[in-house]
Amino acid sequence: CPKGIDVYFDNVGGPILDAALSKLRFNARVVICGAISQYNNKKDIVAPKNYLSLLVNRATMQGMVVLDYANEYQEAGLQMGMWMMEGKIKSREDIYEGLENFYETFLRLFNGNKKGKLVLKIK
Repeated sequence: CPKGIDVYFDNVGGPILDAALSKLRFNARVVICGAISQYNNKKDIVAPKNYLSLLVNRATMQGMVVLDYANEYQEAGLQMGMWMMEGKIKSREDIYEGLENFYETFLRLFNGNKKGKLVLKIK
């Protein structure tokens, strides 16, 4: 983001959130929907180290719980499907093969070592 971030939707937290906060533009908006990097943290939860970036950039950070929008799931699913068919939205997949790779693949859900939707093909 050479020009900075206007809107950031966070599901990860930790160092990824810190990196995003360091790139905020003036009046940016940050939506917190999850913090998967912290769910299995056996130490203290890692809070943003550079939260003052919100102040300096007059940015806002707000929580969002997906269940609050349950009545809109069907409509949203149809719209997303249309956008995917039209090529307006593209998905990325990290594909692994073999049941013997289950554990390593499963851990990728929590350690951030993935770039898309995790798929494990079992032959």
